[in-house]
Order: sequence, then C-alpha cells, then structure tokens
Amino acid sequence: MDIYILGIESSCDETSFSIVKNGVQEISTVISTQIDIHKEYGGVVPEIASRAHIKNITFVLEECLERANMKVEDIDAIAVTYGPGLIGSLLVGVECAKTLSFLYKKPLIPVHHIAGHIYANNLVKRLEFPLISLVISGGHTELIYMEKDYSFKKLGSTLDDAVGECYDKVAKVLDLEYPGGPKIDKLADRGKITYNLPIPLNDDTYNFSFSGLKSAVINLCHNEEQRGKTINKEDLAASFQDVVIKSLTKKTMHALKEYNVKNLILAGGVAANSGIRESFRKLCEENSINYTFPDIKYATDNAAMIASAGYYAYLDGRRADLTLNATSSDELK
Repeated sequence: MDIYILGIESSCDETSFSIVKNGVQEISTVISTQIDIHKEYGGVVPEIASRAHIKNITFVLEECLERANMKVEDIDAIAVTYGPGLIGSLLVGVECAKTLSFLYKKPLIPVHHIAGHIYANNLVKRLEFPLISLVISGGHTELIYMEKDYSFKKLGSTLDDAVGECYDKVAKVLDLEYPGGPKIDKLADRGKITYNLPIPLNDDTYNFSFSGLKSAVINLCHNEEQRGKTINKEDLAASFQDVVIKSLTKKTMHALKEYNVKNLILAGGVAANSGIRESFRKLCEENSINYTFPDIKYATDNAAMIASAGYYAYLDGRRADLTLNATSSDELK
C-alpha cells in the first residue's frame, strides 16, 4: 500500500512543505526562501526568520497541496523537523505540524534535520547499505555510519565551526555578498592555489575543525593589507577551498577504508559545492566506491528530504504526541 508523507521544514530561513510517496517519489514541493530578506544583514537574523515563517507557512502549505491535487485527508502521516536549528523558526513548523496532526488525526513523525539531509539522497537513488555519509552544511560537519535505514552512528563531527559557517565567514572577509559559500566556489574555479594555509586537525580522528582555517585567512588578509598588498580573491578562494577539500576527503576516505564500506553519500548545503563534488567523484571512481550526491535542489534545506526521512521513521515506528517541542541542538539517533 502506498504511503504519502507530508514533510515540513522550517529550521532556518526556508519555509517548505513537500509530499513524498513511499520515501522515494516526490509529488510536490514548495519552498519559500528568505535569502533576499537576510542579505542586507550579511546573515540570518533569527527573529526576522521566525516572523517570516509565521507569515508564509499557511500559504506554502496550500500551494503544496494544490500542486499535488491532494488534501490533508489524503496524507498518511506528517513529518516535521523538530531540531536542530533556530528555535524560533523550528517552533513555527512544529506547531503547524501538531495542529494538522490534531485536526486531521494523522500520526506525527519527528525528524532530525541531519536525517533529512541524509535522505535527500534517497530521492536521487535508493540508499544502499552499509554506507557512510559526510554531512556538510552551515551548522554541521559530521561523518555518519549507517548499517540500515534509520540507523545512525556518528563517527566524528566538528569541534568548532561547521564547514559551511567557515565558508560564510571567509566570504565576509573577502567582501562577498551573503550567502558567500557559492560565491567562493565560483571564485575558486577561476583561481590558483598560491596562498599557504594550514590543514586543520590533520590527524587520524574523524573529527573536524575549521576555526583555525578561518583565523588563518583573516590573519593573511590583515598581514597583506599591512604590507600594502592586494589579495587576489580568486587565488585565495582556490587556496581556501583546496584545504577544505583535503580535510574532508582525507577523513572520509579513511572512514570508508576502516569500516570496509563501498557506499558514500554527501549531504547538506555544502554538498552543492562543485569543487567538493568533483574531488569526491574522482576519489570514489579511483577507489571503486559507489557514490551519491544530492540534486542541487535537495542539497539545501527543503521539506522533500524531511518527508523522505519521515517515511522510514514511520516504518521504524517513530511517533510523537502533542507534547513534541523544538530543540536547537540534539544528537542524531
């Protein structure tokens, strides 16, 4: 029997609803982005984000249902991101999900935001197990081992800044408009690796660190300015991205080898980065690793990934009642 999951995502600055069939087939997805709102502030302002979610959420829901030519009554369960994320933004989505669950007597499925990013790949190709997922986004840098659906073992994570956060902070140093990550990726493609930057936490653990790299870029720019020299933005972007790629690929490929895993997936907004994708593609092909990267539209925050993850959480028997609350930080389990 087919199962239709309505997904709700509002963990940061995207208000999104999606309907997914059997965890793999996207029926309709609507995303209302706030990038233009936050651009003038150089980053997401939590209070403004939550107010925008309140303003947009009912319209996004109605459009999603209309595109699918479905009603809430046709849905089997409601999956919602409960965390981690911006608490005010999360609360808007959680309260909407609880209201729909109560009014229409539908099961309520709590979904961890990272699980959603991982299952974005399921909308491209059915996940094959065992696998290792490298989760790279504005708030997360983690290596996750999965033996089967909805089984998560964290191998390592960032000890300070997430890789996406580091990209955005370096972009600010280079006076690039928010969001800076995609702009650094484009500059890096045109630049040469000429600046000497340290590879952070270059050890045999599965943990990451990017605050030192961010500081190294800031110090480099400051020192060059003091000497009266002009920074070549393309070359610095290429040098910075090269170090990021070396850090991510070394630890990920080490994990694949140690756990004897032949399946790799990338997840999270930074998985849209062309330089990172190309480097992993080459390494996987050289080492006979099956790889899946999310479609660009599924890499950043969206409700389709939440609905897909929600389907497998539903099969796993995970349910929440009307006491479900949002949380700004929570372990994936």
